[in-house]
Amino acid sequence: MGEYIAFDSHKRYTWVDRQDHSTGKSRGFRLEHAPGAVRNYLSACEPGTAVAVEATGNWYWIIDEIEQAGMQPLLVHPRKAKLMMGQVNKTDKLDAQGLNRLQRNETLPTVWIPPGKLRDLRELTRTRLVMVAERTRLKNRLSATLAKWGTPASEYSDPYGKRGRVELEKHLEGLPEQTRWVSQQLLAQLDFIGAQLKQVETRLDHLVEVTEEMQWLMSMPGVGVILAATIALEIGDVKRFPSAMHLASYSGTTPRVHASGGKFVTDHCARM
Repeated sequence: MGEYIAFDSHKRYTWVDRQDHSTGKSRGFRLEHAPGAVRNYLSACEPGTAVAVEATGNWYWIIDEIEQAGMQPLLVHPRKAKLMMGQVNKTDKLDAQGLNRLQRNETLPTVWIPPGKLRDLRELTRTRLVMVAERTRLKNRLSATLAKWGTPASEYSDPYGKRGRVELEKHLEGLPEQTRWVSQQLLAQLDFIGAQLKQVETRLDHLVEVTEEMQWLMSMPGVGVILAATIALEIGDVKRFPSAMHLASYSGTTPRVHASGGKFVTDHCARM
């Protein structure tokens, strides 16, 4: 290939740096974002050329258009790339040139690019997790409100189950007027999110095929079809991990360690 290409992408535009293989000279261009803009710009480049893109929030559509243009996308680990570039100053131009310098040195820290279909399916499981977190938040808020007004703990293991719901609504009636009204609004939100969750899970049942990997996951206690699908879709192709330790690090179960001067501190888990 005759050149290195790197993108420093932002919300509304991408700064493109193209570096000639033989001379090392760079030329930059500001590419305004629009449907087909990346694909059309790259159509004049040599097919198969690698294009480095940082894994920022909007990389999905950029990677898609790079592939549609017949180029080879390289998804870059942003934090590692910044450390390796070691630049004091930071501009769009310098960042894109830095990515091309790492390409030239064959040290560009790339990460796996999930196939388009997998990225699309992940939206179902990830959105479900967001909904479950919101459902938990609403339940905690309702429980805290009842506790503030001296309501006794529920006699049911699930205060928001079918039988517990009858008891819950009875307790709400004993709250002061405004507190009762807002609590009923929270309960309505809880019902709405519950209905949405059922729709998402039904869609997952229809779209996600139970693979051999999912069957292995379901052999663990507490892991059903939905959770197995969530884990499997996040892992993707497990063969991309050289070892179990790499998979543990990717999944965020490996704590970071800081030891210096006789002090030993373990930080929160870091996903690589």
